[in-house]
Amino acid sequence: MRLLFTTYVIFLVLLSSCNHQSNQKKNTRPNIIIINVDDMGWKDVGFMGSKYYETPNIDYLSSLGMVFTNGYASASNCAPSRANLMTGQWAPRHGVYTVSPSTRGKSEDRKIIPIKNTHTLSAKHHILPEVLNENGYVTCHAGKWHLSDNPLEYGFDVNIAGGHNGLPRSYYPPYKNVKIEKGNSQYLTDLVMENALKFVDTVQKPFYLNYSPYAVHVPIMAVDSIVPKYKKKAPWKGQGNPEYASMVDNLDRNIGLLINTLKEKKQFENTLIVFTSDNGGLYGITKQKPLRAGKGSYYEGGIREPFFFVLNGKIQPNTKSEVPITNLDIFPTVLQYAGVDESALQLDGDNLIPVLEQEVQVFERPLFWHFPIYLQAYNINDNENRDPLFRTRPGSVIRKGNWKLHYYFEDKGMELYNLSEDIGERNNLAKANPEKAAALLADLQKWWKATNAPIPNTPNPEYKE
Repeated sequence: MRLLFTTYVIFLVLLSSCNHQSNQKKNTRPNIIIINVDDMGWKDVGFMGSKYYETPNIDYLSSLGMVFTNGYASASNCAPSRANLMTGQWAPRHGVYTVSPSTRGKSEDRKIIPIKNTHTLSAKHHILPEVLNENGYVTCHAGKWHLSDNPLEYGFDVNIAGGHNGLPRSYYPPYKNVKIEKGNSQYLTDLVMENALKFVDTVQKPFYLNYSPYAVHVPIMAVDSIVPKYKKKAPWKGQGNPEYASMVDNLDRNIGLLINTLKEKKQFENTLIVFTSDNGGLYGITKQKPLRAGKGSYYEGGIREPFFFVLNGKIQPNTKSEVPITNLDIFPTVLQYAGVDESALQLDGDNLIPVLEQEVQVFERPLFWHFPIYLQAYNINDNENRDPLFRTRPGSVIRKGNWKLHYYFEDKGMELYNLSEDIGERNNLAKANPEKAAALLADLQKWWKATNAPIPNTPNPEYKE
């Protein structure tokens, strides 16, 4: 009996220890914050080299983790990039290719009929907040959503200001098309963060915050108190708009408030933070020299982004990687850090933990973009696009290693660039290196087939040469 009793006590101690370890594991799962800025260009922040914009809080945050110098959005404008991030899938799998209709620009200038765009992300997709919510995370969306009328129907417990609108009609009250609880703040970016901080301050369980401020998207509405500082500064490489700079500066201030709140709650050390932008900067308002073009283009200026990951104890501070990544990689990386099995999901990105934790230095795979539609230019007199009428015409892009191929469906035209030597995409090598162009096109064609990507090839009867 004494032996049985002793065995029973040992069993209880072991069981208690296992339960304690299990609970401890649950309690130490990292909080997750994705900061997805709207229309922020590759060099619109100090840590990427801007000598005009001042972003001390973002720069500080970037120094605590790994910066990706070859970080990309998986689309060059808002809605498809956000749909890709949320689903972890390339656009052909969900059909969100652009904002509003795919028939942008004048019909007489469109040689072929573009593929029809999906305006609302289908609820059949098992997206990131749903997966995290099912695995014990409290989920909050704050700011721009753009994929449906109500993010609460897509796995979020809390919605702050998110709807189908892609931009606010005003950053000052009344905000008109943005529904948000009133607070002490007036400027919309401030008010979104004020409400987000209430969530962070009160949530008890591991949480996921999808912080996606409407800033720094148009309308360009200055924070008046900040503008004088930038009016005194000399422009730098196409950056010199004081009103836009005040929006960048104010966004940085709000991210500083988020950092401070996390530290006050002793949550900062156990929070995975991802910082990026949904697409390139708006050309004409800001430029990303030496990158070519801007938002809406599939040249580097339209898709290359400021991009970093922070997680204390896992990701070493002050590290950089030249590995090309896209926002498709966020979904599987987040799940891995959250201890969530992804095997049942069809994700097109890759888990970046081996790169983030410096287990590997080489991480080779091709990156793809598919844009079977038209997107008109803002200013035909000032742009760096293939032609002055459109930021991009229907096409696909592949980056493999340092090589990047643009393929256009209207005329089967190709542009080939070696980004290691020509980051500005000025020297088209398609004729000088036809073997490389053909090999990359073959990879694209295999990808079209594998993803069932729709290829536009129907002539437009209204087209005028």
